[in-house]
Amino acid sequence: MPRGPVRLLSAGTALPGPPIDTAALAGRFGMDHLWQQWVDTFIGTKTRHLAVDLATGEPGQSLADLGYIAAAKALERARISAEDVDVVVLGTATPDDLMPATVNVIADRLRIDGVPTFQLQSGCSGAVQTFDVATSLLATGRYRTALVIGGDVIAKHYDVNVKLAAVPPRELVNFVLFGDGAGAAVLSTEDRPDAPVVRAVLTRLTGLDREPGQVLRWFGLVDRDGPVVAAQEDYKAIEESVPQMSEEVVDELLDDLDWQRAEVDYLLPPQLSVAMTTKITSRLNLPSAREISCVESTGNNGNALLFFQLDQLLEIVSGPAKVLAVAIESSKWIKSGLALERA
Repeated sequence: MPRGPVRLLSAGTALPGPPIDTAALAGRFGMDHLWQQWVDTFIGTKTRHLAVDLATGEPGQSLADLGYIAAAKALERARISAEDVDVVVLGTATPDDLMPATVNVIADRLRIDGVPTFQLQSGCSGAVQTFDVATSLLATGRYRTALVIGGDVIAKHYDVNVKLAAVPPRELVNFVLFGDGAGAAVLSTEDRPDAPVVRAVLTRLTGLDREPGQVLRWFGLVDRDGPVVAAQEDYKAIEESVPQMSEEVVDELLDDLDWQRAEVDYLLPPQLSVAMTTKITSRLNLPSAREISCVESTGNNGNALLFFQLDQLLEIVSGPAKVLAVAIESSKWIKSGLALERA
């Protein structure tokens, strides 16, 4: 039987290397000050962290490296040992290898063994999907504590020798929008009254007959030298769809929980870019909600974003609070969100 509600005990995060500002990118890729102004105006991200040396193209930390650091922090903050973890779930769009699964490499480094592990292949919604899987398992009563991890390392797709002036817009945006990183959280049915309760989790595919808004490709020996690019983005489609999808997530969570808009104390909005986040939050119309965002300094690091936001939330929340988090995946259009409540 279930022991009690699922609570968020802690979060931990990890970033590779020093922050890289837009001027450093411009210098490396041969772009002028007008390009920097374009990034500042239409993207808004000031810095990002990359798991690659821009000067040499040498790879740095892997997803397993960053996931291990973030997970170790989360376990320490939760005062939970590796032996106490009953299930591990990782969400990522960019595993280090197709096999072995990166979740199992991280678990091995943490000295976690003999438990179920799951790796979810997904874009930004994968972070919420880890909560969906973990809370469902914890609710059965068979498990007590889950470690959920999310992160992405897209630097492996960086060509540090490319001249961005020759790159088409649908590919250009990837060089300034994204960053690398990982995050983790500990969920448990343990009685910790001060820890927020996970009240609702929503994940839903809504991409029927729709073209993907984002494509990220793996290549093998046969096709890696072909003409198809590794990453491309339909930013216009994303700009049109994500705010509406975000509003639908918030409306559904509020209806399911019978919460009023004015009751929401904290909002963790989608983090595609600073400019998009501003557009989305204004549309959501949550008048009392304090926005928690990280994308200005971390860049869009995919499945890590939610964990960076939760890390900030747990540092500042001290009294009763209602929290909504929203993540939208544009690759094949997935709506996702969380509701947390602290008594």
